[in-house]
Amino acid sequence: MKNAVLTPKKILTFWYPLAASWLMMSVEGPFLAAIIARLPEPKFNLAAYGVAFSFALIVESPIIMLLSASTALCKDSDAYYKLRRFTIILNTAITLIMLIVLLPPVFHYLAEHLIQLPHNIAKLTHTALLLLLPWPAAIGFRRFYQGVLIRHGLTRRVAYGTVVRLTSMTAGAAAFYLLKVPGAYVGAAALSTGVLCESIASRLMVRGALKELLRPPATDNTIMKPISYGFISRFYYPLALMNILAMGVHPMVTFFMGKSRFSIESLAVLPVVNSLFFIFRSFGLSYTEVVIALMGEKKEHYTPLRNFALYMAAAVSSGLALVAFTPLAQIWFHQVSGLSLELTGFTYLPVQLLVFLPALTVSINFQRAVLVAVNNTIPISWATVVEVGTVIGVLYVTIHRLDFIGVVAAACAYVLSLLCSNIYLLPSHFRAVRKMNAE
Repeated sequence: MKNAVLTPKKILTFWYPLAASWLMMSVEGPFLAAIIARLPEPKFNLAAYGVAFSFALIVESPIIMLLSASTALCKDSDAYYKLRRFTIILNTAITLIMLIVLLPPVFHYLAEHLIQLPHNIAKLTHTALLLLLPWPAAIGFRRFYQGVLIRHGLTRRVAYGTVVRLTSMTAGAAAFYLLKVPGAYVGAAALSTGVLCESIASRLMVRGALKELLRPPATDNTIMKPISYGFISRFYYPLALMNILAMGVHPMVTFFMGKSRFSIESLAVLPVVNSLFFIFRSFGLSYTEVVIALMGEKKEHYTPLRNFALYMAAAVSSGLALVAFTPLAQIWFHQVSGLSLELTGFTYLPVQLLVFLPALTVSINFQRAVLVAVNNTIPISWATVVEVGTVIGVLYVTIHRLDFIGVVAAACAYVLSLLCSNIYLLPSHFRAVRKMNAE
């Protein structure tokens, strides 16, 4: 598209399969939470599932940005093979870290002494995390191959992979549900099943794109300068650090909520609240690779991509507000998600506080994508440092000084931290825009 005018219709055509993929993934949380809520001891199992998922998120955090890296860097066979080796090393490392966390002395220190989970919830959490062991590495391979698909314009195949993931996850959840195993185990096993199947499907669907990517260039063509492992590391390190810090927010929030008022209730409803606002955040999250892929060799498509992001930001936050401030909230949390009326009462204020988060997500992901497109990834990490620092500060003040209910404090921390991160990135973003205009 570098020589064509980038219209909203072209952006929409490229973006909607990725948005559909993220939207389908966002259904996972409410679906699994609804199943867990309908099994015995839902409060304890929802809390255990939420804690196990938080642990798994921080372990997988270094490989999340492989999707952006693969989209941006897999321009030829040399880059593909080097980035694939890089992916294998990362996946091996995070799996080893997961195994260390699962060692009983390590896990019990983290869960029972640091987070101060009750013993019964800690026991459920440990087994759920064991069932999530293959999950991070499967995500790493899946995101690497999806980046190749996106770079070749095959965004629909990304959505097809998500269909495979949801179908296999649903089948797994149904099977474990019928076996009447604890709800936390159902959620964890279903997640692992779905991602493993999606990873295999992504590898199969990328074969055609790989034939084109790995084809030797014609001798009379200009050969691109090979990238080095040093370049990959310098490019990827800030992105990985960003996600390590960002994903560290989840267990950090869990730690603070464990010491708050109504801690068990807060731990139980937070995964359900997160699942709802993730549906609306997914639109912004899916836009990152669109900006990277469509920006153009001379970054000539910045303005239409920015305008599209502005309209999207307004739409997604309005959609969440429609749920948060109307009777739809009770319908969603009580009737759809299966929370008791007691637990449903803990969800209203947090969701209302989170209405600006989808728009802030669109903004931060657009700014990050612009910086990735100009190979300036370092400010992204520092913006995340600001975000994490704000989370810690807000949680400390709201829980230890103002005595907020845990889930309300978490909602305040999420919104204020992402706002500060957006503000921090603005100068770097505008410098990148000036640089693009000068070129």
